[in-house]
Amino acid sequence: MELQLHVGRQFRYNQNMSRDARKKVIPKKRGRPATGKDPLVALRLPPELIKAIDAWAAKFGKASRSEAIRTLIETSLEK
Repeated sequence: MELQLHVGRQFRYNQNMSRDARKKVIPKKRGRPATGKDPLVALRLPPELIKAIDAWAAKFGKASRSEAIRTLIETSLEK
């Protein structure tokens, strides 16, 4: 005796989909979403210069290394 399974009846595609299901699916964009802030500029610095920037930031009360670097660049461009 041979066992037959009717797989087609168990997994049937429903033709009567709702309107929401028929809407086009918009694929997600790749990468991190834009923050709306200034663009990133990356650079490599030797460890001695990083220590000097951190010391300057601590001396003048800057919250972060990035803020210290921005302040140093702005003051040097004003001259």
